[in-house]
Amino acid sequence: MDVASRMSRRIVATERETTLRDAARQMCDRHVGSILVLDGERVAGIVTERDVLAVFARGDFEARVEDVMTRHPETVEPDESLEQAKLVMLHGGFRHVPVVEAGRVVGMLSMRDLLAPEAADAAPRGV
Repeated sequence: MDVASRMSRRIVATERETTLRDAARQMCDRHVGSILVLDGERVAGIVTERDVLAVFARGDFEARVEDVMTRHPETVEPDESLEQAKLVMLHGGFRHVPVVEAGRVVGMLSMRDLLAPEAADAAPRGV
């Protein structure tokens, strides 16, 4: 199976100048753990819930997305295998990776996207 078969095509994105507070609110409203920072249709960076927690824990409530984003994050392509995408995510310690085709963002792949189908038929703790 390829990345396109599991990725979310629903892209949650913001601009560099957005406050981290507003980006966090947008992530909560959309029920996602990361938000892309775009320059046009190209990925400039990514902000994750971990980034938000780290900055807010220091008491910096005025930070801007540009101040904390991971610049030029690793990406995968829609035709890459899920196994390859999983290796990229595991080796990089990522839970979210942008999906890019011809330099343009087309989706997002999360660890949940990778794991959900395998767990769909399983009951937690054998219940």
